[in-house]
Amino acid sequence: MAREKVLGLGGVFIRAKNAEALRKWYARHLGVDINEWGGAITVHQKDDYTLWSVFEEKSDYMPRRQLTMMNWRVSNLEAMMDQLRAADVRIEEETQSSEQGKFGWGYDLEGNKFEMWEPPSAT
Repeated sequence: MAREKVLGLGGVFIRAKNAEALRKWYARHLGVDINEWGGAITVHQKDDYTLWSVFEEKSDYMPRRQLTMMNWRVSNLEAMMDQLRAADVRIEEETQSSEQGKFGWGYDLEGNKFEMWEPPSAT
């Protein structure tokens, strides 16, 4: 059986005390083009892009103690989840699917939550 591996960085998420102010700071000082959903997309080539997003400090999308969260692009979310499960890596059993793709979550050795994302084009 082939070993699953990440395809690249899917996104970087930042927790902020004032998400709107931080978005504006990044736009003003680094030229980040903020979309209406509150983040940016950096396109490297067709179907290869990285998301950047700022979450409110009180957001429950990631553990409160965690200031950032990595999103890893994968080709087969279920196979990756099975592989992590078999290695006794802590994962959240519930996954989500939407028009943006499939999402699953796990925790690294130090308890940092990370996200795995299977883009819709990968299905």
